[in-house]
Amino acid sequence: MADRLNGYRILILETREEAQFSRMLAEQGADVLQCPMFAIHDAPDPAPVEAWIRRSIERPFDDLVLMTGEGLRRLMKVARRMNREKDFVSALANARKFARGPKPGRALREIGLEPQVTTEKPTSEGIAEMLARIDLKGHRLGLQLYPDKDHSALIGAITAQGAEVDSVTPYVYDAQAADGNIVTAIDEMAQGHVDAIAFTNLGQVRRLIEVARAHGCEARLREGLAKTPIASVGPAVSGELKSHDLRTDIYPANEAFFMRPLISAMAAALGKAPPRAATK
Repeated sequence: MADRLNGYRILILETREEAQFSRMLAEQGADVLQCPMFAIHDAPDPAPVEAWIRRSIERPFDDLVLMTGEGLRRLMKVARRMNREKDFVSALANARKFARGPKPGRALREIGLEPQVTTEKPTSEGIAEMLARIDLKGHRLGLQLYPDKDHSALIGAITAQGAEVDSVTPYVYDAQAADGNIVTAIDEMAQGHVDAIAFTNLGQVRRLIEVARAHGCEARLREGLAKTPIASVGPAVSGELKSHDLRTDIYPANEAFFMRPLISAMAAALGKAPPRAATK
């Protein structure tokens, strides 16, 4: 598949693991237009995160739910700063580990661990549905959350099963810092300078729409998306696009909802026509 995207300009909306996505696209010859959606920072008050890590070591959880790979990496960063990395990994090894999609699983493998279960649907609802099929009565469950979302429904669903939930949010978003990047990307699409836009999580869709509305350029965004092929990594992203009356043009084959199959699908779809962006 080498160089099958040579000359095509692909817009990616960078979040947690899109540096890897960018590298994979560049390896196939793509000209990658990177648009940071927000900056990620450690939690401004480290004390609750450090206390959560200490509790997990002193009384290891029966179950651990990881919502993001970024969350585990941030927790490991704090554990190293506390000189408790080995103790923390050992405690996590004893827990039954649930991953919200493939990204937390990859973060676990970086520290030599594996998830016991990965959700079919990488959403909070998917986590709740999966846990509903498991006996959690009397269990201590560690729950790693991510910012800017109300997780009360998920926590309520877990506690209703008789589990004691101990949650932690190890990082925060700085969205305003990236608004200018997003407005510039919208202009690039509207001017026909982008051959495809690729979405790898539904939060990217929401953020793009929110910024366009906040800056009075939603009509220009829709103009750009109307002329730009839209690639979606899987059903959750396509569902979010549809909820905003947007289509999915490129989709991984054989229900392989990962970055590499998405890139293969993009190469197959875009290769049918010469790069538009290259002619601008």
